[in-house]
Amino acid sequence: MVAQMLKMHEAYIEVIALVEQLHRQFLDLVKLELDGQGIYDVSNVQALMLFNIGDAEMSIGDLILRGCYLGSNVSYNAKKLAENGYITHLRSPYDRRSVHVRLTEKGLELRARLQAMHHRHVELLNHTTMITADNLQAVAGTLRQFERFWNNVLQQSITAA
Repeated sequence: MVAQMLKMHEAYIEVIALVEQLHRQFLDLVKLELDGQGIYDVSNVQALMLFNIGDAEMSIGDLILRGCYLGSNVSYNAKKLAENGYITHLRSPYDRRSVHVRLTEKGLELRARLQAMHHRHVELLNHTTMITADNLQAVAGTLRQFERFWNNVLQQSITAA
């Protein structure tokens, strides 16, 4: 029993480290893609934000919930994206504190380039690894379980406080 708990603990710590490492590597891939296309007026984190906005119009708060932008200020990045013509930045008519964003034509073009990068990566993954769609779905399911678990722990901590 103790050996099983130790094994679980080690795997838990490894998963946490891998998630962070994979996210950073993904941001490096996005940066390489931007540099390779001569796009220097947007950062990798800003490009990820654009991708997460997609065809929707959303508040900055919703954008924060959709993605992981470690070490970055989402409001600042949204302002820079607006200054560089990638998004429109509109204040809500009902709540002046709330800002809504939407991609411009330039933003949609960059999002399409990022989508093409994802398609290339999926093709490479399919041809160079043994990873299948079922494997990816299983990983995503496990990560969703982690998300639910951590949300529950957070809620219990907030309730207990």
